[in-house]
Amino acid sequence: MPKIYLYNTLTRQKEIFKPIKKGVVGLYTCGPTVYNFAHIGNLRTYLFEDFLKRTLEYNSYRVKHIMNVTDVGHLTGDMDMGEDKMEAGAKREGKTAWEIADFYETAFKKDLLALNITSPSQYCRVTDNIPEQIALINKLEKGGFTYKTSDGLYFDTAKIKNYNKLSHLPLATLKEGARVEKNPEKKNPTDFALWKFSPVGKNRQMEWQSPWGIGFPGWHIECSAISLKYLSKNLDIHCGGADHINIHHTNEIAQSEAATGKKFFNYWLHGAFLNITGGKKMAKSADNFLTIDNALLKKGLSPLAYRFAACQVHYRKPMEYSEASLKQAQQGLQKLWEQTAALGNKTGKVNSEFKAKFLEAINNDLNLPKALAVLAAVLKAKLKPEDKLATILDFDRVLGFNLHAEARELKAAKSVNTAELFPAAIANKVGLRNEARRRHDWVAADKLRGEIETAGYLVEDTATGSVIKKK
Repeated sequence: MPKIYLYNTLTRQKEIFKPIKKGVVGLYTCGPTVYNFAHIGNLRTYLFEDFLKRTLEYNSYRVKHIMNVTDVGHLTGDMDMGEDKMEAGAKREGKTAWEIADFYETAFKKDLLALNITSPSQYCRVTDNIPEQIALINKLEKGGFTYKTSDGLYFDTAKIKNYNKLSHLPLATLKEGARVEKNPEKKNPTDFALWKFSPVGKNRQMEWQSPWGIGFPGWHIECSAISLKYLSKNLDIHCGGADHINIHHTNEIAQSEAATGKKFFNYWLHGAFLNITGGKKMAKSADNFLTIDNALLKKGLSPLAYRFAACQVHYRKPMEYSEASLKQAQQGLQKLWEQTAALGNKTGKVNSEFKAKFLEAINNDLNLPKALAVLAAVLKAKLKPEDKLATILDFDRVLGFNLHAEARELKAAKSVNTAELFPAAIANKVGLRNEARRRHDWVAADKLRGEIETAGYLVEDTATGSVIKKK
């Protein structure tokens, strides 16, 4: 197989990827905490992970991809203090925590669909894997790595060496950060909860019996238990956002290696933040987050425009958000769809020279900006249209721009009433409806159809796309 170079946070250098099992990759990606909508900063991480997965598959690897769904145990404070985000979400919306989890998990999956992010091999809810977490904590307790406080069972970070091997930060720095939220019962500032007790005299909506008392799992234990259960002997690559390095992923490594005595994942990849005005990262806690809905759909932009924009910035570099940049990305993607449509329907042979250049780009730590440059060069090259089409569709297996489907829709729209001009408001609603249909959001699609028809236009859905006609 071709060599793939990946930047490993653990070693702080690019390394040749070598899977534990030949031809198979175990990939674990930290999933959403389903107490609110995912913002486009979150989704940038899922996009980078999708490009990684597609790159591995493009190189003929079989990828077993596991993603957790955090539906309990993630507290509002990183240091195991504050309220459970699920319980807080339930209070905010007047629903049960279970209803909140179900609603926002569904919304998250719709966002992935809108961005053409491939689904993992398996979603694993934390609440479906409570016995596995209790069993892992039991191992840690028997190994002498735990101690009990009034609010839970904690992992003693002083019992292990190289606690900071992922962050590469001096231990004193990590301890100082941990003092932001101080728990006087903790032996060390960096110690973290494995199991939290339900408050005395108060019933939580999500709680379970355990050897230590009624309560719920700490945030970090879920990823260790789930990855060890579902990936077992294929602990190849673990991914997440850069904000997980110093605490969440550091704690995962500590507890997993303490429990098993073995290395926990060989490669750690992290995506950089999406920043808004002033260089501040987008975050729910800062109340400055934008969603697929309000950043793209309501402005008549395709979610795939955000995917296109993400391709233009390396995943390890911060990405700056602006409405103007998304509109520019929409224009660039629209042009690409039109160029694809102009190549016709017949596919020829994939050009081996350009394929080699594309492979070199993506295999160099997912250099997607360079990969886009290779795609642009194909479109300018003196090749047969059918060979150009075959080549760029081959690249789209990684890029995920839906080139074939979108080009087909463009051709279908142009084949009927090509001289018809529609007001911008109607064109905008048509675009929003197409996105709703792509997400299988039939309620929204029907609502928009009604608005379009009320304005004096007929909507005809065909096998190749939607056709709009004036009444």
